[in-house]
Amino acid sequence: MPANDQIAARGLQLPPVPTPIGTFRNVLQVGNVLYVSGQGPLDRNGVLQKGKVGRDVTVEAAYEHARLTGLNILSVLRAHLGDLARVKRFVKLLGFVNATGDFAEHPAVINGCSDVLVEVFGEAGVHARSSIGVASLPNNITVEVEAIVEIFAEGDNHG
Repeated sequence: MPANDQIAARGLQLPPVPTPIGTFRNVLQVGNVLYVSGQGPLDRNGVLQKGKVGRDVTVEAAYEHARLTGLNILSVLRAHLGDLARVKRFVKLLGFVNATGDFAEHPAVINGCSDVLVEVFGEAGVHARSSIGVASLPNNITVEVEAIVEIFAEGDNHG
């Protein structure tokens, strides 16, 4: 099932494309590779999910924040490409967790983002990944994830 259909079938809604908070683009394309700048947990109402995981935010809540971050990644990809059908595969994610010094469940949190990509893209959503903890993130958000994505060239017959 195509990505757009998977999103609808799962009752997922892509949030509005977030405006970059600095001098950068959400997506930079080099050939058939997209570099997606770090996205955060911004919901459909423009509310950022904030706090320190392991102190203010549970692993379960942070997992949901990472899912929301995955939806933001899909939103910026759709805006850049016009159609998520051009996504060939996710190559790599780098996930940051705003966590306490003794927090050790970073992969469980970033699984939220990975899981939503696999739900929408199947095998093409499976990727290499790193998950790390940091002392802080911009605007005190709970998670930030950047992605590298391979796309089909325009005009390729990809379904």
